[in-house]
Amino acid sequence: MFRRTALAALAAVAALTLAGCGDDTPAASSSPSSSSSSSSTPALSGNISVFAAASLTGTFTQLGKGFEAANPGTKVTFNFAGSSALAQQINQGAPADVFASAAPKNMDQVTDKGTPTNFVKNTLEIAVPKGNPAKITGLKDFADKNKKIVLCAVQVPCGAAADKVFKATGITAQPDSLEQDVKAALTKVSLGEADAALVYKTDVLSAKDKVEGIQFPEASKAVNEYPIATLTKSKNPDLAKAFVDYVLSDKGKAVLSAAGFDAP
Repeated sequence: MFRRTALAALAAVAALTLAGCGDDTPAASSSPSSSSSSSSTPALSGNISVFAAASLTGTFTQLGKGFEAANPGTKVTFNFAGSSALAQQINQGAPADVFASAAPKNMDQVTDKGTPTNFVKNTLEIAVPKGNPAKITGLKDFADKNKKIVLCAVQVPCGAAADKVFKATGITAQPDSLEQDVKAALTKVSLGEADAALVYKTDVLSAKDKVEGIQFPEASKAVNEYPIATLTKSKNPDLAKAFVDYVLSDKGKAVLSAAGFDAP
């Protein structure tokens, strides 16, 4: 009797031991299954073409280099010009992946675009040659026929903003030339070919010691908002979106703020 009881006890212990070993097996085999279910995000690659307002030349060039460094194997090519000209080029089929305009009006002219996001604001400032030889003091000097005055064409955002300011203040400007983008207007001042021009404050900052800037209170009547959007016909939409996200990121905001742009 005792012998049978002992044998039964040993059998029970063996059964429990085997059951314990069986419990370990699923746990060990579940590890490869869980690791294989995780997937990594594909690396960005390829090229994109970014059409951007002339006033973004310095900042976007810097952002492009930062984006390429953060994403090896990518290339960002820029086309800087007046926003109106860029919108026209895009509508005529120019290969572009991203459009950054200096005004919502020109962004609205582009038909094949995603949802635009306003990312910065910019304000006009008077630019004069070093030393201010013509003794420009404010906006009223733009009505003086004896001064050499340069403005952006009204089709360009900086020209449209200037026109808005002049209408709001009742000043009739007497420009000697109308330029197709803000950089062209600034160049005439830096070369001493004009006594004054209305440009953005960011352009005065970017020119450093080549020109001097004069702020004027009426500038608050025409503050430009800059929208950016991916284009629906982009051949590399993932990379285009990634670049826009980079511009909107904290790194992008820091670069734009350092250049004098205001938050939207």
